[in-house]
Parts: sequence; C-alpha cells; structure tokens
Amino acid sequence: MGERRERFWRAAAAVLVLSFAAAEGGRRHAYAAMMYMGTPRDYEFYVATRVMMRSLARLGVDADLVVIASADVPFQWVQTLKEEDGVKVVTVENLQNPYEGQGNFNPRFKLTLNKLYAWTLASYDRVVMLDSDNLFLHRTDELFQCGDFCAAFINPCVFHTGLFVLRPSIAVFKDMLHELEIGRENPDGADQGFLVSYFPDLLDRPMFHPPANGTKLEGTYRLPLGYQMDASYYYLKFRWNVPCGPNSVITFPSCPWLKPWYWWSWPVLPLGLQWHEQRRTNLGYSAEAPAILIQAVMYLGVAAITRLARPRRVKLCYNRRPEKSIPFVRAMLKMAALWSMFAAHTIPFFLIPRTVHPLLGWSLYLLGAAALSTVVMSVFLLPPLPVLTLLLGILGSLFVMAFPWYSDGIVRALAMFGYAFCCAPVVWASLAKVLCSLQSPQERETFFTRLGESTPLSDSSKLY
Repeated sequence: MGERRERFWRAAAAVLVLSFAAAEGGRRHAYAAMMYMGTPRDYEFYVATRVMMRSLARLGVDADLVVIASADVPFQWVQTLKEEDGVKVVTVENLQNPYEGQGNFNPRFKLTLNKLYAWTLASYDRVVMLDSDNLFLHRTDELFQCGDFCAAFINPCVFHTGLFVLRPSIAVFKDMLHELEIGRENPDGADQGFLVSYFPDLLDRPMFHPPANGTKLEGTYRLPLGYQMDASYYYLKFRWNVPCGPNSVITFPSCPWLKPWYWWSWPVLPLGLQWHEQRRTNLGYSAEAPAILIQAVMYLGVAAITRLARPRRVKLCYNRRPEKSIPFVRAMLKMAALWSMFAAHTIPFFLIPRTVHPLLGWSLYLLGAAALSTVVMSVFLLPPLPVLTLLLGILGSLFVMAFPWYSDGIVRALAMFGYAFCCAPVVWASLAKVLCSLQSPQERETFFTRLGESTPLSDSSKLY
C-alpha cells in the first residue's frame, strides 16, 4: 500500500508540473509526445522526436509543442528541445507497469504507460498525443475539434495509439491510475492494450468530421484512416489509396529496426527517403557529420595503404614428419579467410551512425566494406573479383530495390526475388573460387614453404 501511495503522490506532483508548464504558453491546444530511457534506441527516438516537432512548427500549427520526458532523460537533450526546437519539456516520474509479468509482455513497452500523463495537461482544451514515428504531410489542427477521445483503426478491430486526440482531465487520469492498480485487462501490457481496454466501445462510435463552424465535439469518435496512414498501404501500389480522411499523417508501425530514421531502412522501405527529407529540411545532419568524415578518411587510408604496400607472401613453416597436420592448418586457413570476409562486410555496418541519411550511410558502408576487403585480399592472396562479388551483389540489390518505375509492390517483390535467384549461383561460385585459391598448388607452396627447402633468390637479394 505504501508503494502505491508513493507512486500516486509522484504522479500528483507531475500533474502540478505539467499544469504549470501548460499555463505558461497561453495556447488552448497542444501536440504532445513522450520520451523515456532504457532501450537500445533512446538516441534514435530522441532524434525522431526532434524531427517531428520541428516539422510541426514548420507547418505553422496553432498549438504548443510538448514533450513529456521521464526524469532520466539527459539534461542536454532536454535543453536542446527547449532552446533549439521551441518545445515545452515537462519532467515526470515513470509509471510502474503492472503487466510486466504477463507471458506476452515485450520489455520495450515497459514505460509506454507514461503516455497516460497526457491527461494531466489540464490547461489545454485538447491534446493530440503522438508517437515519434509519425510523418506529417499537412497541418492537422482540425483534430482539436474532436471529442473526449478519438483514435484511428489501422487494425480493423483495434485502434492505434500512435496518434490520438484527448480532452485532458485530472479525474480521468486518477481513474486510470486506479485501473492500473486493480489490474485492468491489458492484452499487450503496453499503452495501446490499456487504452483499448479503457475505451472498449470506440469501434461503434461515429466517424469524426470537423464541423465547418469550428465548434468542438463531445464524446468519443473514430478518426479517419487518413490521420494514421500505415506505410504498408503505400507499398502495395506505391501511392496512397485512402479515400477517407485528409491523408495528412503517415505512421510506421513496423519492427523497431526498420523505422524510417535508420539509414538501412531505405531502399527496403522507400518512404524512408521522405522522412529523411524532412530531417534534412528541419534538423540537418551536423551531429553525425564528424563521425562520417572520420570513417571515410579512415577507409580511404586503409585502401591506399593496402594498395601501395607491396604484398609479401607469408611463409608458414612446418615439420615434414607430421604430414597429417597440413589438412588441419589448411582448414584453419579457410576458416580464417571466410571469417575475415564476413568481418569486412559487417564491421562497417555497425560503425555508421544509425540516423545518418541513407545515401550517405550506404555509400560509407560500401566504401568501408571495399576497403576492408582489400586487406583480406592482400593478407590471404585472394583474387579480387571473387572476394568483391558479394559486395557487388549488395550494390546490385540496392539498385533493384531503388528502381523508381515499378508499377506496384508486387512487381518490386518479384524483381527482388528474380535478382536473388540469379545472383545466388554467382555468389556461391565466387565463394568456391576463393576456397579453391586457398588450396591450389601454387598458393599452397606460397603459404606452406617446407622446412629445409630453399627458395630461389631474386636478383635484388644477390647483392653483397
């Protein structure tokens, strides 16, 4: 009981902070998002939140921009949001999630119940609560005319909480805290499951259409799909086909590692470029520029040194008596070469800043993989073309995915399947060529010069 009271008083203190922060602005409406720490993607969501808030400001929305941040969000991030982005940041204590023990609970949703703090913004008439993966195409200020709670149904039976409209109410917030304490049913243990359970009849409510005279509606409403266009709909036809609603907001409810701000999500997901265009326009890439420059110089230096340094053949000696050791050493050599090729293609991927522009990200990746591959070729005396075949295959797949004249997503998927089908035998043949070059007689003599055997002296070595 004492723990519950302590949590309640923390929430009540946060209510006062939020109310005072809202009162300072003087506007009646707000777009709000939340930030919390504790996931491997904290920085990426911080960048995404900044891009979204700046895009809203650029659209000239008539509302305050608010971020509900947990107390452990870095002070520097908070100051940047306030001073550079013009965002009102309010600090709250994390709401304890009582559903962590559920069998289907995903740990990344542990703190999403902080979204309930939006009901404490009592100085605003209406609040549009947002996830950071929303891409705004047009102003949506008409949403402030909606009722007490409004959300869109991406899933035919379950509304989506990436964007919803609410009327702030301290009484509703307290009731939600009470429902958390008594363990209201929550299918997924996250904010969406709780709100779906808390507003169970939203599917039966009428569709929201903003009144022409600007008045505000009462009650609950379904939002047209155009306020939460799932990016998957776009990929079916490579155009929007959402007849209801204004087609104003795109959302990306995909797996976490394919969010649009990750450089590798394009050209897998073509709309990633549209998100990065908003970032380029509103925020820029100055934060990642030093890391990109350093890595590019490093890879160019590695390639230059490897090219200029005359490769010397490594002589590994062994005793002629244990002849059976040769196959083992040869197998280890093959394993080392394969792992080195694998490392050359993976190390650059993890070094590139995650939120860099895709064109820069892929260019830097290809440069890094090519530079490290030259090291592998030099160390193991491998032929260049078979080693670079995989890299060329990756480059070709990027061109196939980014081809701009597909009629729809099905044709694009078939093209990718056809390319993979044709490319796989070539990659396999190049791998066989690499293994063959490691065990060919010429290379074997190079790597395994026998003990006691002399090698012919070059002309330059005959000098006394």
